[in-house]
Amino acid sequence: MIKIAIEPRILEACPLMRVGLVHARVVNEPTSDALWSEMETAMAHIAAIGDVLAVNQRPAIAGTRALYKHLGKDPNRYRGASEAMCRRIIRGLEFYRHTALVDLVNIVSLESGYAISGLDGDKIEDGQLTMGVGREGEEYCGIGRGPVNIAGLPVYRDAVGGVASPTTDEERTKMTPETTHAQICINAFAPEMPIEQATRWMAELLERHAHATELEMAIYNPIDDTTTTL
Repeated sequence: MIKIAIEPRILEACPLMRVGLVHARVVNEPTSDALWSEMETAMAHIAAIGDVLAVNQRPAIAGTRALYKHLGKDPNRYRGASEAMCRRIIRGLEFYRHTALVDLVNIVSLESGYAISGLDGDKIEDGQLTMGVGREGEEYCGIGRGPVNIAGLPVYRDAVGGVASPTTDEERTKMTPETTHAQICINAFAPEMPIEQATRWMAELLERHAHATELEMAIYNPIDDTTTTL
């Protein structure tokens, strides 16, 4: 399990923040019909919300938006990925299958509202991630986006640089079909689904759809810098 740290500027806006951590050895296959059926169920739940204003009022999404505002980033221009997916569903836009790891992370993100970083654990340098604030001119290549201006965004960094933000994760540490170790960080900036429930559900999906073994689960509480194993 990697070590996590959260810088004070993040906690000023999110004093109730918790991070669910899941690490496992996995096999990342194409998304099966069974997994896609669970994705369709999650999408139906979001479609039933009905409008984007209601999406923004979900506690977890509202917490992410409030953090962006606190850091000086416009949440209407740089949306968290969970919000962006919900808006896409409500607008009736099509979703495409990816791989098991990507789609099971998306399922939990949709249902919980949390910003979730799904990373290739073998590509994280020195086994530690620290969430801070993006700096002007800091290099960051979003998955499928190219260069992203992360100044003012919350961002996880390892010993090399940025690896994940609530808006998009980084190309360098993304999960691919070759990924054999998944490191997943469920970032609860404000409480919605109980973080323990979201973490255990993520682990259960990994077992059923990504042949997960050597599973580790924990909850990190940055206020007192404690990690509780589940």
